[in-house]
Amino acid sequence: MAQQIVARVTVVDSHTGGEPTRVAVTGGPDLGSGPLAARLARFRESHDAYRSAIVKEPRGSDVFVGALLVEPDAADCAAGVIFFNNVGYLGMCGHGMIGVVTTLAHLGRLVPGDHRIDTPVGVVTTTLHAGGDVSVTNVPSFRRAADVTVTVAGSAPVRGDVAWGGNWFYLVEYRACPLTLDHLATLTDFAWQLRQAVNAHGYPDVDHVELFGPPVHPAAHARNFVLCPGRAYDRSPCGTGTSAKLACLAADGRLAEGAPWVQEGILGSTFTARYRREGDHVVPTITGRAFICAEATLLIDAGDPFAWGIRS
Repeated sequence: MAQQIVARVTVVDSHTGGEPTRVAVTGGPDLGSGPLAARLARFRESHDAYRSAIVKEPRGSDVFVGALLVEPDAADCAAGVIFFNNVGYLGMCGHGMIGVVTTLAHLGRLVPGDHRIDTPVGVVTTTLHAGGDVSVTNVPSFRRAADVTVTVAGSAPVRGDVAWGGNWFYLVEYRACPLTLDHLATLTDFAWQLRQAVNAHGYPDVDHVELFGPPVHPAAHARNFVLCPGRAYDRSPCGTGTSAKLACLAADGRLAEGAPWVQEGILGSTFTARYRREGDHVVPTITGRAFICAEATLLIDAGDPFAWGIRS
């Protein structure tokens, strides 16, 4: 039987510290023009099937972060991007932005130097270094609340901070078990319970939970485990999570402006981060490396019952 191809979406896949990013280069939905926040709303309301088709099974997986390239609204930006995952949309994505810049360089659209990228939460400045590393100067980040105490079943009361780093995080020091893949089920279940508890406690916007503990890498300052909105864990050290962490460290006077912070993820990969102050907020810069994995064309066949992804 002949295929009934209704859409072709060209993508470039990369990973940053082990966390995949799928950049949709052509063939995505027409979202019109205007601010990216408004275009994200159009994506969500009228074209969500594309999100599902690009990152969910059978073409993707729960761990994929998608990035739709669009024309920027800000005239001085090299590109615009809207990030999304298996359950919805992201304001910003640190590892994903590193993947986007690496992808644009792979496509010959960027050369080493500084480049501004438009996102739904504001313009992000990036630097493509000659050796391939990428630095992302994120949106202003801040701690909203310190020592927020919640209770989950089978645990003593837990205290943590609520902070913004491009996404909303609940950050908790965790020493009940090592932050390693051997304890993945325990870490996932605990972090998921924490998210439900902190949402019920008056912070419904928190959709990421970051557990942190002692590092393994000799150059790192801390190791983290980050649970993302769709219950997948971040394989990288998490750029927005590291930004939220810097905001908390700065608020507590534990990290000086401009001093390096090496954040280790659960796989052992690292980001190097610094911040500068901007009023009551901090502006973090995260440096990491992405690697191109694949180039492909996704075919959406009208006769395929899962053409637009397996939508649970």
